[in-house]
Amino acid sequence: MFNIGPLEFLLLAAVALIVFGPDRLPDLARDAGRMLRALRDVAQGARSQLNSELGPDFADFDLSSLNPRTAIKNALLGDDDFSSLNPRESIQRALRGEDDPATLPAVDLDKPATAPYSPAEQYPAEQPLAPGERPPIDPEAT
Repeated sequence: MFNIGPLEFLLLAAVALIVFGPDRLPDLARDAGRMLRALRDVAQGARSQLNSELGPDFADFDLSSLNPRTAIKNALLGDDDFSSLNPRESIQRALRGEDDPATLPAVDLDKPATAPYSPAEQYPAEQPLAPGERPPIDPEAT
């Protein structure tokens, strides 16, 4: 949750022991535990109240789907479970030739790729400015 390793935890405990002293430290730890328990109960109560207010239509509603990362992942990859998808493993399988060729799209490498439009067709050729001619000004660009 806090990504604190054992060494960081020992360092924090030593600093807390020095700052608060051995007499007040157990009371502070007890109060911190009570506060975390109360916060957890408040969060659980809010979650259960939300589920009861939403009704049976949203009985399987998962609050973690509201996480922006999860929402973006679902939007990009769909709602399928891609948790087992590991890009490194799929690249290594492809390099070893273990991918099923029937599932890969057929690509004709001898045929040149064609673009849907040519940039020359979309934009006319620019004419160079005459000596002393001022360039056109785009009033929306300034």
